[in-house]
Amino acid sequence: MDDKPASYAAGDDPLERVRAMIQFTPQARALGMEVTRIEPARVWGRTPYRQELVGDPATGVIAGGVITTFLDTLCGTAAVAAMEHPTTVATIDLRIDYMRPAEPGRDVLAEAHCYKLGRSVAFVRAVAYEDTPDNPVAHVAAAFMVNASAGRKFGANLRKKT
Repeated sequence: MDDKPASYAAGDDPLERVRAMIQFTPQARALGMEVTRIEPARVWGRTPYRQELVGDPATGVIAGGVITTFLDTLCGTAAVAAMEHPTTVATIDLRIDYMRPAEPGRDVLAEAHCYKLGRSVAFVRAVAYEDTPDNPVAHVAAAFMVNASAGRKFGANLRKKT
């Protein structure tokens, strides 16, 4: 995507902002994660099943870290989707409950909802599943720092070489 905006807060279309956010996240790109639907404060997504994402070759089950990364990223996008004037976010806390293994050979779907957006913290819940959220693979409760960059350019907090 050569024409991506300078930041994921740029642009008017919420879906395009969220897709740009995914492109700025190397892990999300590596997972093949995609956002499939967006509404204010709600985001749905999919991570396709691929052999290289399997954690245990004997079972064919996607690795737990893939599910965690997917849900963390989707929760962050829901926080951004809740904002009138999007800004950067950073994960403060993420609690994940694994309820069952993902089914081998199946894509993992998820939906995330930012249910409370404060001045400095966004609170988000999400669930991962294959068919319906009624049979979850995992559930997440997360908190995100809002405006994590405080207006600084990327890398501004890095130490200068001496």
